Amino acid sequence: MPDPIMYQEDGYVVLRHDQPEQIMEPNEIRQFFTDLFTKEPDLLPTELESLPPTDQLTKLLEDYCELDIPDGFLQWYAVRFEK
Repeated sequence: MPDPIMYQEDGYVVLRHDQPEQIMEPNEIRQFFTDLFTKEPDLLPTELESLPPTDQLTKLLEDYCELDIPDGFLQWYAVRFEK
């Protein structure tokens, strides 16, 4: 049976085509996506539109790792800071 620590994340590595790599804590990435989808609601995957906003973010972080955005890409990966 896998160790439950495999499913814990301390933060996220965020990669964008126009900026250097960033490390974000869970609350920071949630705010980042809230701001992004407020400005550009069309970027939200259509499968998530029917969910409440907090569930949208949870599902996005759990099941997705990339969004196609105009003129580039946006990727994020869960990371642990300690062994």
